[in-house]
Amino acid sequence: MRLSIVTTLYNSAPHVREFYQRVLRAAQGVTDDFEIVFVNDGSPDDAFAQVIELHRSDARVVGIDLSRNFGHYKAIMTGLGHCRGERVFLIDSDLEEDPALLAEFSRLMDERPCDVVYGVQAERKGGWLERASGALFWRLFNWFSRVRLTPNLVTARLMTRRYVRNLVRFRDQEVFLAGLWQITGFEQIAVPVHKRSRGASTYTLRRKIAVLVNSITSFSNLPLEMIFYVGLAISAGAFGYIAYLLLRWTTHEQPVLGWTSVIASIWLLGGLMISFLGVIGIYLAKVFMEAKRRPYTVIRQIWRRDDGAR
Repeated sequence: MRLSIVTTLYNSAPHVREFYQRVLRAAQGVTDDFEIVFVNDGSPDDAFAQVIELHRSDARVVGIDLSRNFGHYKAIMTGLGHCRGERVFLIDSDLEEDPALLAEFSRLMDERPCDVVYGVQAERKGGWLERASGALFWRLFNWFSRVRLTPNLVTARLMTRRYVRNLVRFRDQEVFLAGLWQITGFEQIAVPVHKRSRGASTYTLRRKIAVLVNSITSFSNLPLEMIFYVGLAISAGAFGYIAYLLLRWTTHEQPVLGWTSVIASIWLLGGLMISFLGVIGIYLAKVFMEAKRRPYTVIRQIWRRDDGAR
Protein backbone atom coordinates (compact mmCIF):
# COMPACT_ATOMS: atom_id res chain seq x y z
CA MET A 1 0.00 0.00 0.00
CA ARG A 2 1.38 3.40 -1.00
CA LEU A 3 -0.31 5.72 1.52
CA SER A 4 -2.04 5.62 4.90
CA ILE A 5 -3.90 8.59 6.32
CA VAL A 6 -4.24 8.41 10.11
CA THR A 7 -6.49 10.50 12.33
CA THR A 8 -8.19 10.28 15.73
CA LEU A 9 -11.74 10.92 16.88
CA TYR A 10 -12.98 12.62 20.03
CA ASN A 11 -16.11 14.77 19.88
CA SER A 12 -15.52 14.76 16.14
CA ALA A 13 -19.04 14.01 14.87
CA PRO A 14 -19.55 17.44 13.22
CA HIS A 15 -16.37 17.01 11.15
CA VAL A 16 -16.23 13.32 10.17
CA ARG A 17 -17.97 13.41 6.79
CA GLU A 18 -16.42 16.67 5.65
CA PHE A 19 -13.01 15.42 6.74
CA TYR A 20 -13.54 12.17 4.82
CA GLN A 21 -14.52 14.01 1.63
CA ARG A 22 -11.61 16.43 1.79
CA VAL A 23 -8.98 13.87 2.70
CA LEU A 24 -10.34 11.56 -0.02
CA ARG A 25 -9.79 14.25 -2.65
CA ALA A 26 -6.31 14.98 -1.30
CA ALA A 27 -5.31 11.29 -1.34
CA GLN A 28 -6.66 10.68 -4.85
CA GLY A 29 -4.47 13.52 -6.07
CA VAL A 30 -1.42 11.62 -4.85
CA THR A 31 -2.17 7.92 -5.39
CA ASP A 32 -5.03 5.46 -5.92
CA ASP A 33 -3.56 2.99 -3.43
CA PHE A 34 -4.38 4.34 0.02
CA GLU A 35 -6.31 3.77 3.26
CA ILE A 36 -7.90 6.17 5.74
CA VAL A 37 -7.47 5.03 9.35
CA PHE A 38 -9.83 6.48 11.98
CA VAL A 39 -8.97 5.78 15.64
CA ASN A 40 -11.92 6.26 18.00
CA ASP A 41 -10.46 7.54 21.27
CA GLY A 42 -13.63 6.88 23.29
CA SER A 43 -15.57 9.65 21.56
CA PRO A 44 -18.89 10.18 23.41
CA ASP A 45 -20.77 11.25 20.26
CA ASP A 46 -21.65 9.26 17.13
CA ALA A 47 -18.39 10.00 15.31
CA PHE A 48 -17.36 6.34 15.09
CA ALA A 49 -20.84 5.26 13.99
CA GLN A 50 -20.34 7.54 11.01
CA VAL A 51 -16.96 5.92 10.35
CA ILE A 52 -18.57 2.46 10.34
CA GLU A 53 -21.06 3.68 7.73
CA LEU A 54 -18.19 5.02 5.62
CA HIS A 55 -16.33 1.73 6.04
CA ARG A 56 -19.31 -0.22 4.70
CA SER A 57 -19.42 1.90 1.55
CA ASP A 58 -15.67 2.40 1.09
CA ALA A 59 -13.22 -0.46 1.65
CA ARG A 60 -10.38 2.04 2.06
CA VAL A 61 -11.80 3.26 5.38
CA VAL A 62 -10.37 1.51 8.43
CA GLY A 63 -11.88 1.97 11.89
CA ILE A 64 -10.04 1.23 15.14
CA ASP A 65 -12.36 1.40 18.15
CA LEU A 66 -10.58 1.85 21.49
CA SER A 67 -12.28 0.53 24.63
CA ARG A 68 -12.24 3.98 26.28
CA ASN A 69 -10.56 7.37 26.09
CA PHE A 70 -6.78 6.91 26.40
CA GLY A 71 -5.69 10.36 25.22
CA HIS A 72 -4.85 11.96 21.91
CA TYR A 73 -1.17 10.98 21.78
CA LYS A 74 -1.75 7.32 22.62
CA ALA A 75 -4.58 7.09 20.10
CA ILE A 76 -2.22 8.49 17.44
CA MET A 77 0.47 5.93 18.30
CA THR A 78 -2.12 3.14 18.08
CA GLY A 79 -3.18 4.30 14.62
CA LEU A 80 0.42 4.51 13.46
CA GLY A 81 1.03 1.01 14.74
CA HIS A 82 -1.85 -0.43 12.66
CA CYS A 83 -1.48 1.46 9.37
CA ARG A 84 0.12 -0.25 6.37
CA GLY A 85 1.20 2.46 3.93
CA GLU A 86 4.73 3.08 2.69
CA ARG A 87 4.02 6.71 3.50
CA VAL A 88 1.86 7.84 6.40
CA PHE A 89 0.03 11.16 6.55
CA LEU A 90 -0.98 12.09 10.09
CA ILE A 91 -3.56 14.84 10.60
CA ASP A 92 -6.25 15.84 13.11
CA SER A 93 -9.87 15.35 12.07
CA ASP A 94 -11.09 18.76 13.28
CA LEU A 95 -10.06 20.35 9.96
CA GLU A 96 -8.01 23.08 11.62
CA GLU A 97 -5.24 21.72 9.39
CA ASP A 98 -6.05 21.49 5.68
CA PRO A 99 -5.98 17.92 4.26
CA ALA A 100 -4.74 19.49 1.00
CA LEU A 101 -1.34 19.82 2.73
CA LEU A 102 -0.82 16.19 1.69
CA ALA A 103 -0.07 17.24 -1.90
CA GLU A 104 2.54 19.82 -0.85
CA PHE A 105 4.17 17.45 1.64
CA SER A 106 4.29 14.66 -0.96
CA ARG A 107 5.91 16.94 -3.52
CA LEU A 108 8.59 18.01 -1.04
CA MET A 109 9.29 14.41 -0.05
CA ASP A 110 9.65 13.46 -3.71
CA GLU A 111 12.00 16.37 -4.41
CA ARG A 112 14.19 16.17 -1.33
CA PRO A 113 15.61 13.08 0.40
CA CYS A 114 13.85 13.11 3.76
CA ASP A 115 11.72 10.89 6.00
CA VAL A 116 9.40 13.51 7.49
CA VAL A 117 7.74 16.65 6.20
CA TYR A 118 5.88 18.38 9.01
CA GLY A 119 3.86 21.55 9.51
CA VAL A 120 4.72 24.52 11.71
CA GLN A 121 2.25 27.32 12.31
CA ALA A 122 3.29 30.38 10.31
CA GLU A 123 1.40 32.44 12.88
CA ARG A 124 0.09 30.95 16.08
CA LYS A 125 -3.70 30.95 16.25
CA GLY A 126 -5.82 32.18 19.17
CA GLY A 127 -5.92 35.25 21.38
CA TRP A 128 -2.99 36.94 23.05
CA LEU A 129 -3.14 34.68 26.10
CA GLU A 130 -3.04 31.50 24.02
CA ARG A 131 -0.19 32.86 21.89
CA ALA A 132 1.78 34.03 24.94
CA SER A 133 1.31 30.77 26.86
CA GLY A 134 2.24 28.76 23.77
CA ALA A 135 5.43 30.78 23.24
CA LEU A 136 6.32 30.37 26.93
CA PHE A 137 5.74 26.61 26.72
CA TRP A 138 8.18 26.10 23.84
CA ARG A 139 10.77 28.44 25.36
CA LEU A 140 10.71 26.68 28.73
CA PHE A 141 10.84 23.23 27.16
CA ASN A 142 13.83 24.10 24.97
CA TRP A 143 15.58 25.73 27.94
CA PHE A 144 15.13 22.75 30.26
CA SER A 145 15.57 19.96 27.72
CA ARG A 146 18.53 18.89 25.62
CA VAL A 147 16.01 17.96 22.90
CA ARG A 148 15.43 21.07 20.79
CA LEU A 149 11.96 21.36 19.25
CA THR A 150 10.68 23.71 16.57
CA PRO A 151 8.04 25.90 18.25
CA ASN A 152 4.38 25.76 17.21
CA LEU A 153 4.39 22.29 15.69
CA VAL A 154 1.12 20.99 14.27
CA THR A 155 -0.04 17.41 14.00
CA ALA A 156 -0.02 17.33 10.19
CA ARG A 157 3.02 15.45 8.88
CA LEU A 158 3.97 13.00 6.16
CA MET A 159 6.29 10.17 7.23
CA THR A 160 8.04 7.27 5.57
CA ARG A 161 7.44 3.68 6.64
CA ARG A 162 10.90 3.28 8.16
CA TYR A 163 10.41 6.40 10.28
CA VAL A 164 7.00 5.23 11.54
CA ARG A 165 8.34 1.74 12.22
CA ASN A 166 11.01 3.21 14.52
CA LEU A 167 8.68 5.79 16.08
CA VAL A 168 6.22 3.18 17.34
CA ARG A 169 9.06 1.29 19.04
CA PHE A 170 8.94 3.94 21.79
CA ARG A 171 6.64 2.74 24.57
CA ASP A 172 6.69 5.71 26.95
CA GLN A 173 3.67 5.57 29.22
CA GLU A 174 3.77 9.35 29.75
CA VAL A 175 3.70 10.33 26.09
CA PHE A 176 4.93 13.68 24.81
CA LEU A 177 4.62 13.11 21.10
CA ALA A 178 6.52 16.17 19.85
CA GLY A 179 9.58 14.98 21.75
CA LEU A 180 9.28 11.45 20.38
CA TRP A 181 8.97 12.82 16.84
CA GLN A 182 12.27 14.65 17.31
CA ILE A 183 14.35 11.96 19.03
CA THR A 184 13.34 9.35 16.44
CA GLY A 185 15.73 11.21 14.17
CA PHE A 186 16.05 10.91 10.38
CA GLU A 187 15.94 13.87 8.01
CA GLN A 188 12.96 16.12 8.79
CA ILE A 189 11.75 19.21 6.90
CA ALA A 190 9.54 21.90 8.44
CA VAL A 191 6.93 23.68 6.31
CA PRO A 192 5.05 26.84 7.44
CA VAL A 193 1.29 26.18 7.40
CA HIS A 194 -1.85 28.06 8.32
CA LYS A 195 -3.88 26.50 11.12
CA ARG A 196 -7.50 27.55 11.32
CA SER A 197 -9.34 28.19 14.57
CA ARG A 198 -12.64 26.32 14.81
CA GLY A 199 -13.55 27.29 18.35
CA ALA A 200 -11.89 27.82 21.70
CA SER A 201 -8.93 25.67 22.61
CA THR A 202 -9.72 22.67 24.82
CA TYR A 203 -6.38 23.14 26.59
CA THR A 204 -7.08 25.01 29.83
CA LEU A 205 -4.27 26.73 31.73
CA ARG A 206 -4.17 23.84 34.20
CA ARG A 207 -3.86 21.32 31.36
CA LYS A 208 -1.12 23.37 29.69
CA ILE A 209 0.87 23.42 32.93
CA ALA A 210 0.41 19.64 33.28
CA VAL A 211 1.63 19.11 29.70
CA LEU A 212 4.64 21.34 30.36
CA VAL A 213 5.60 19.45 33.52
CA ASN A 214 5.13 16.08 31.79
CA SER A 215 7.14 17.10 28.73
CA ILE A 216 10.07 18.50 30.70
CA THR A 217 10.30 15.60 33.14
CA SER A 218 10.01 13.13 30.23
CA PHE A 219 12.94 14.60 28.30
CA SER A 220 15.17 16.30 30.85
CA ASN A 221 16.87 15.61 34.17
CA LEU A 222 17.80 19.27 34.54
CA PRO A 223 15.27 19.86 37.37
CA LEU A 224 17.05 17.17 39.42
CA GLU A 225 20.42 18.75 38.68
CA MET A 226 19.05 22.15 39.68
CA ILE A 227 18.02 20.74 43.07
CA PHE A 228 21.64 19.76 43.69
CA TYR A 229 23.04 23.15 42.66
CA VAL A 230 20.45 25.14 44.63
CA GLY A 231 21.21 22.99 47.68
CA LEU A 232 24.91 23.60 47.13
CA ALA A 233 24.36 27.37 46.92
CA ILE A 234 22.23 27.40 50.09
CA SER A 235 24.86 25.37 51.94
CA ALA A 236 27.60 27.74 50.79
CA GLY A 237 25.55 30.72 51.94
CA ALA A 238 24.88 29.08 55.31
CA PHE A 239 28.56 28.31 55.89
CA GLY A 240 29.46 31.87 54.93
CA TYR A 241 26.92 33.25 57.39
CA ILE A 242 28.24 30.96 60.15
CA ALA A 243 31.76 32.20 59.46
CA TYR A 244 30.51 35.79 59.67
CA LEU A 245 28.84 35.15 63.06
CA LEU A 246 31.96 33.44 64.42
CA LEU A 247 34.07 36.37 63.30
CA ARG A 248 31.81 38.83 65.13
CA TRP A 249 31.88 36.62 68.22
CA THR A 250 35.69 36.40 68.28
CA THR A 251 35.96 40.18 67.93
CA HIS A 252 33.54 40.57 70.87
CA GLU A 253 30.96 42.41 68.79
CA GLN A 254 27.27 42.19 69.62
CA PRO A 255 25.73 39.14 67.86
CA VAL A 256 22.98 39.83 65.36
CA LEU A 257 19.64 39.41 67.13
CA GLY A 258 16.13 39.01 65.77
CA TRP A 259 13.56 36.33 65.22
CA THR A 260 12.48 37.68 61.83
CA SER A 261 15.56 36.44 60.00
CA VAL A 262 15.36 33.07 61.75
CA ILE A 263 11.69 32.50 60.88
CA ALA A 264 12.24 33.70 57.31
CA SER A 265 15.11 31.25 56.90
CA ILE A 266 13.05 28.37 58.30
CA TRP A 267 10.14 29.10 55.96
CA LEU A 268 12.48 29.49 52.98
CA LEU A 269 14.28 26.22 53.61
CA GLY A 270 11.01 24.43 54.43
CA GLY A 271 9.42 25.60 51.19
CA LEU A 272 12.48 24.62 49.16
CA MET A 273 12.60 21.16 50.74
CA ILE A 274 8.92 20.50 50.01
CA SER A 275 9.32 21.74 46.42
CA PHE A 276 12.39 19.59 45.89
CA LEU A 277 10.63 16.53 47.30
CA GLY A 278 7.77 17.26 44.89
CA VAL A 279 10.15 17.30 41.90
CA ILE A 280 11.72 14.03 43.02
CA GLY A 281 8.23 12.61 43.52
CA ILE A 282 7.29 13.46 39.92
CA TYR A 283 10.30 11.55 38.62
CA LEU A 284 9.61 8.61 40.93
CA ALA A 285 6.01 8.52 39.72
CA LYS A 286 7.26 8.33 36.14
CA VAL A 287 9.53 5.42 37.03
CA PHE A 288 6.55 3.73 38.69
CA MET A 289 4.35 4.20 35.61
CA GLU A 290 7.02 3.05 33.16
CA ALA A 291 7.95 -0.02 35.23
CA LYS A 292 4.43 -1.47 34.98
CA ARG A 293 4.66 -1.67 31.17
CA ARG A 294 0.94 -1.43 30.61
CA PRO A 295 -0.28 -1.39 26.99
CA TYR A 296 -0.77 1.99 25.35
CA THR A 297 -4.40 1.31 24.57
CA VAL A 298 -6.98 -1.46 24.56
CA ILE A 299 -8.70 -2.05 21.22
CA ARG A 300 -12.33 -3.13 21.28
CA GLN A 301 -12.58 -3.84 17.56
CA ILE A 302 -10.88 -3.17 14.24
CA TRP A 303 -12.98 -2.57 11.16
CA ARG A 304 -10.89 -3.44 8.12
CA ARG A 305 -12.49 -4.78 4.94
CA ASP A 306 -9.89 -7.43 4.09
CA ASP A 307 -9.92 -8.80 7.65
CA GLY A 308 -13.56 -8.13 8.49
CA ALA A 309 -14.57 -6.75 11.86
CA ARG A 310 -12.47 -8.33 14.59
